[in-house]
Formats: sequence, C-alpha cells, structure tokens
Amino acid sequence: MPEYHLPVLKNEIIALLDPRPGGVYLDATLGGGGLGAELLERAGPNGLLLGIDRDPEAVEYATRRLAPYGSRARIVRGDFRNLESILASEGISEIDGAVFDLGVSSWQLDSDRGFSFMRDEPLSMKMDPAEDTPDAAHIVNTYTEPELAELIRTCGEERYARRIARAIVERRRKAPITRTGELVDVIVSAVGAAYRGQQIHPATRTFQAIRIRVNRELEAIEAGLPAAIEALKPEKRVCTVAFHSLEDGLVKSIFRRLSGKCECPPRLPECRCGARKIVRIVTRKPVVPSEEEIRANPRSRSAKLRCAERVDSR
Repeated sequence: MPEYHLPVLKNEIIALLDPRPGGVYLDATLGGGGLGAELLERAGPNGLLLGIDRDPEAVEYATRRLAPYGSRARIVRGDFRNLESILASEGISEIDGAVFDLGVSSWQLDSDRGFSFMRDEPLSMKMDPAEDTPDAAHIVNTYTEPELAELIRTCGEERYARRIARAIVERRRKAPITRTGELVDVIVSAVGAAYRGQQIHPATRTFQAIRIRVNRELEAIEAGLPAAIEALKPEKRVCTVAFHSLEDGLVKSIFRRLSGKCECPPRLPECRCGARKIVRIVTRKPVVPSEEEIRANPRSRSAKLRCAERVDSR
C-alpha cells in the first residue's frame, strides 16, 4: 500500500507521548494512519487507538491500513471539534495521550479538491466534500470586499489583503470564479510584482485563509484541543503539530491559558479568559524538524511541535 501521508516529526511525537502497553490513544487527525499504526504497535494487544478524520478518503485508506489491528483501531469519520461527543459515543472517558496534526495534509494538497494553487481544479477546499457548508467558490463569489479583505488579512496574514480582495470583486463582476486557476490569476495580477524574489507564491496566504474559513479550522482547535486535555489522565500528554503561525499561536494560547496564565487585559477586574492550571507546558519552545527530515519531506519545513502534560487537578 503506497504511503498516504508522511507523518511529520513522528519520532519526536512518539518520544514525547511515550506510549505504553494497554494505553488508550487519540489521533484526532488520523490521515493515512501512519502515526496511528505506531501508537497501536507500542500500545500492544490490550491497547486502543481512536482515530478521527473528516476526509472520507483518509478514513477509507486508514481503515484498510489499520485493519490488521482489528477492534483495537476505532476509526471515526468526523470533526475533532466534536471530540467530547465522539469520546462519549465510543465509551471512552479517559485517554493516555493525544496528537493533533493540524492543517491540510500532503494527500489533500495533491487531491482534486482545490487545496493547491499549483493546479487548475474546482474551487472547493472542503476536507469533507459531503458537509453541507459553504465551499471556497461560495466565499470568493459572495463575500463583500471588506469581508474578503478581513478574512485574507486575519486568516492568511496577508499584507496585501485589501488589494487582493478588490481584484477578486472586480474579476467576479464579469463571471463567477469557479476554479483555482482563475483565482490564482487574479491574485498574481494583483500582487505578483510585490512577491517577486520572495520564497512563497503570491497565492499561498490567500488560499490558506479561504481553506481555514471553509473548514472552520481555528474554531475546531479551540473546541477540540481543550476537550482532549480534559480527557487526559494525570501525567499524560497531548502533542500538536502546526504548519503556520495562526495555528501555532492558537495552540500556544490554549496551552498558556490551561497552564493557569491569564491572558485577559490587565484592566479587567477578574479573569474572563478561562485560565486554570490543568496542564504543564512541556515544550517551552516548539520542536522543529531536523535538516534530514526536511530533505526527505520538504513540506515538513514549517512544522512546529508543541506538547503539554495533564496535571492532577481532578
């Protein structure tokens, strides 16, 4: 079976989680099951893996890959934003470790769903095509110019957001933008000169922003990561791998808040951010891939791994 997706920082994640025989582990972004298989191997014949993924192709692939583990591999097609209810439906009250590999996978980038700006494809960007939610084409063709500019600025961290938004609105007046190639042409025409000599493509940040909004990725992290921490046994750990500063910053903020560090403005009379000490931050600085891993898998170069450990506060 060909490799679906190379797990990034796999050895570092395993070292931090230190999976033990008989443990119950969560892979909230199962992908092709490469990391899940390693967790199952180390958990032994009495261990259990709960693997979650929104992408039906990933679920199908991982189901075949993990079939030799039988009922020890429980695979759920779903969104980890609903982790609390998924755990309840699976009858799992506590876990011995969890991992979140955030963002889009290499497999999805190479699919035909419009995640990549390198090919001309239908403008969808849905991780689960069956979800009854707006796709990328809907956002590009219906958001107002200020809404597009705000989205591209906040979720894409794009300094030329207003220029790109203006160009999109002008272009769609002629005809709806329905393919990635059309959107790339608009972006390059608007800001291509400003990106000359830079290492990233002019469309990178805009595509990121639209994908994040389509799949409500930041909201999922805000809901799913704390739910995993709540389910952790004392002294057990959760690991996250983020590929851009927006995800990484949100993870860092959640870890800080749940380590007891209030992030409210100092003028507030009381804490309203929900800070409480239920974790210890293990990685004060994020772990990054080695030069050897980057050479083997160039898409790993921007990955940042963070880890937190549950403290016994129950």
